[in-house]
Amino acid sequence: MKYKKIFFLLFTLLTFANGFSQKKKTSDKAKAVVEKTEVSNTKKTADKAEAISDKKTITTDKLTSAKPTEADKKAAENAKILAATDKKLSITSKIAPPADTTALAAAKPNQATLDSLANTRRKFKAFKKSVHVSYYHDKFNGKRTASGIKFDNQKYTAAHRKFPFGTKVKITNPANGRFVIVEVQDRGPFTRGREIDITKRAFMELVDNKNTGGLTVNIEVEDK
Repeated sequence: MKYKKIFFLLFTLLTFANGFSQKKKTSDKAKAVVEKTEVSNTKKTADKAEAISDKKTITTDKLTSAKPTEADKKAAENAKILAATDKKLSITSKIAPPADTTALAAAKPNQATLDSLANTRRKFKAFKKSVHVSYYHDKFNGKRTASGIKFDNQKYTAAHRKFPFGTKVKITNPANGRFVIVEVQDRGPFTRGREIDITKRAFMELVDNKNTGGLTVNIEVEDK
């Protein structure tokens, strides 16, 4: 009987101790969960606050950088004024001073000598007077002449039935004194009553009326 009481007492003590231990473990777990939750919440709050602070700082920086200061405005205005001044000076420097009309008149060559082949050292002898001359149509540009050279209406060349290729011919308009010197590179003209054909450029330097298609001239041939 005595042993039964002792056994019962030990069983009771063990049960109580076990219950107390389980309760303590549960309490510790709950406490750990609470502490972990509090730490997590605190960290999240701190992170949010830091993110908001960084965002405000970035926004403030953007606003500060986007908004020009008074000093920047003044610097920009000064730069515009300097640029405008430089532009005016550049334009002024490009404008030449008024030329001396007397000096220009003295320096300007006689209109009658405006010819790429003109050479004061050349000597010419009379060939024919009061003969008819005309000029090439632009449709002949780029085509081969009788000499094999491509025709160019902006040069000083001519077509004649007999003159050797390369012959220099002086053609003078007696009505205004203008003349041109051309080189024979083609054969023609084959129209009766016309002595020689020349390029459009050479012809236009002889006439006053640019709408005319024919002209009476005097012809001289280079005397070699």
